[in-house]
Amino acid sequence: MSQIEPENLGSLATLHSDGIRRVLTLDSAGDEGHAERVLKALDSSNRIRILRYLTTRNASVNEIAGALDLPLSTAALHIETLEEAGLIQTELEPASRGLRKMCARMYDTIVLDLPRSSPTPRTPMIELHMPIGAYSDCRVTTTCGLSSEHGLIGMVDDPATFYEPERVHAQLIWFRSGWLEYHFPNRLPAGAKPEALTLSMEICSEAPHYNLDWPSDVTLWVNGVEIGTWISPADFGGEQGHLTPEWWTPNNTQYGLLKLWHIDGEGAKIDGMRMSEVVISELHLSEAPYIAVRIGIKPDARHVGGINLFGSKFGNYPQDLVLRVSYHRSGEQSL
Repeated sequence: MSQIEPENLGSLATLHSDGIRRVLTLDSAGDEGHAERVLKALDSSNRIRILRYLTTRNASVNEIAGALDLPLSTAALHIETLEEAGLIQTELEPASRGLRKMCARMYDTIVLDLPRSSPTPRTPMIELHMPIGAYSDCRVTTTCGLSSEHGLIGMVDDPATFYEPERVHAQLIWFRSGWLEYHFPNRLPAGAKPEALTLSMEICSEAPHYNLDWPSDVTLWVNGVEIGTWISPADFGGEQGHLTPEWWTPNNTQYGLLKLWHIDGEGAKIDGMRMSEVVISELHLSEAPYIAVRIGIKPDARHVGGINLFGSKFGNYPQDLVLRVSYHRSGEQSL
C-alpha cells in the first residue's frame, strides 16, 4: 500500500484549503488487512454519503447526522468505521457544552491495485515509465497545447510550445494531427530474446472543449513499424477526472481511456482484441540503445479527431506511459 503523505496532512483546518488532491493507492498484494477495511468501509451508501458531504467541509458528528437525516448513534458508528479505515480524520475541539468531534475526509481518490501474476525467473521483464512530456521529437498541428498540473505551458495553439524546455512537466498534451515520439532506454540484457511488448497509456480524442461523439484514428508505431490503429470514440468531459486539477475548467477535456497495446509472437492486440499481424521479432528490439514509440494520427486517417494524452496527475489514472518487455535469456526455453 502506498499513499500521499497521510501523516503530514496537517490539522483539519488545512485539509480543504491547500488545493492538493490526495490519492490513496491500495495494494491488494501488500497490506491486505487495510485494503479489506477500506473496501468494507465503502460498502455502505450512508458512509459514501458522509464522504461526499465532507468533500469541501469539515463537520461535527451532530452536523453530519442532521444534514444526512441519520440518527446520531448511526452516524457515529459510520464515522467510527470510516476512521478505522483511515478514510477520515477526527479531532476533539471545545464546544459550548464540553467537546465535539470534528471530522475531515482524508482522500479525494482511492485506487485499488489488483493482483497481477508475477514474472517467473524464466520469463523476466523490464518495466519503464516515461513522463508524457519527455518525448524526443514531435510534429503537431493546431489545435494543440500542453499543461502541467499547475497551469498552461507556453502558448495555446502554437506548435513551437512543444519545444519549450518546460514541456517535460506536461501532464496533459493535446493536438489535432501529427505525432509524438518517445525513446525508452533499452534495458534488455545482452543475449536476451524479447517475447512480448506492452504499452499502456491514458488517451482520448481531441475536440473543441469536449465531445462524446468524436472518433479519432490513433496509430502506434514501435521502432518505425506500424503496429495498428485504434479508433478513439470520444473526447471525454462533462464530469471532472479523478486527478484533473480543479482549476482546469469543466468545459474542457477531463479524462481518457486506459489502453493496453500488446505485441508478441502471434501478433498485435489492443485490450485483448486483435489489431494486426505484426509480431515481436519485426520490431528488432535488441538492435538499438532505445525503443522508439510513436503515437499519432496518420495524414490519410479517415477520422482526424486528434489526441489528448494524460500524465499521472491528470485524468483518471495515476500513471504516465508504461512500457514492459518480457524476454528470455539465450539458451533458455520460454514457458
